[in-house]
Amino acid sequence: MTTLLVIAKEPRPGRVKTRLTPPFTPEEAAALAEASLADTLDAVANAPARRRVLVLEGTPGPWLPDGFEVVPQCRGGLDERLAAAFAGCDGPALLIGMDTPQVTPELLTVDWSGCDAYFGAADDGGFWALGLAEPDPSRLRGVPMSTPHTGAAQRARLGDLRVRDLPRLRDVDTADDAALVARTAPTSRFAAALAGLTPATHR
Repeated sequence: MTTLLVIAKEPRPGRVKTRLTPPFTPEEAAALAEASLADTLDAVANAPARRRVLVLEGTPGPWLPDGFEVVPQCRGGLDERLAAAFAGCDGPALLIGMDTPQVTPELLTVDWSGCDAYFGAADDGGFWALGLAEPDPSRLRGVPMSTPHTGAAQRARLGDLRVRDLPRLRDVDTADDAALVARTAPTSRFAAALAGLTPATHR
């Protein structure tokens, strides 16, 4: 069975979702980040898994449900931190971030038969999910992160593997992203948090 990994930052004002400010304040951006993280963890909690691991920069808060192991992120660039997350696994693992609150348990229920890897591209050119049947950290080290070509570069690293592609999703990076994602997941905590913000120009 799969180990499900979530890589995340503690939702503290000024430390998360800084591209949401403006139009949101740092406190509002952190509230949206917390709602997104809570939705993500809820989806992971309700998907079948061997282990559920939160790879966290910061300290756990009341948003963390039961049933998760918490491990600290290592130092270094994002590629090194993702690689280290996989290095802590000894079987099939699927990693996601905290930026796709529309994710569902069904999307995270993967079948490894006849498959070596899963890849979920993001609309911004990155990726929202990466799964490896054999979690080899070298598949991530050196991949340029946070660029419009990150997804293509990471997908190329899987070129010799049998890869199944997951549906493309939109990360929440900007206010426009937030509005679009909330509309795709209207019953989510994220949508409720966004709807509760004022003024109306935030929506």
